[in-house]
Amino acid sequence: MRFLMMHRLDESAPEAWNPSQEFIEKMGAFIQDWTDKGILITAEGVHPSERGALVRKTRGGAIRATDGPFTEAKEVIGGFALINAEDRAQAVEYARQYADLFEEIEVEVRQVVEFDDLAAQG
Repeated sequence: MRFLMMHRLDESAPEAWNPSQEFIEKMGAFIQDWTDKGILITAEGVHPSERGALVRKTRGGAIRATDGPFTEAKEVIGGFALINAEDRAQAVEYARQYADLFEEIEVEVRQVVEFDDLAAQG
């Protein structure tokens, strides 16, 4: 099964967006380890919301784009990892290991919908 781990960072914490060289090396080793073990499919960090946009479509069909930063959000997505896990429990354990790399972080774990999941519903 595939799971998406999205980590959230405090948008107002400059250190969250400017990792130290030590952290970069630690994360690099972690990524290499998970890649070698077949856990990690891909992982990326993202820029703060000030460099992003939010696009919404209403039921009436109107589409509106809003440029960041998103002042209503204190915590924003700072990056993601797509992983392989046997089940949700293992994915949560992997998220714990990932979270342990950071000083303070929130990691949301969501199972990816596979084509077979859709076929089973029909």
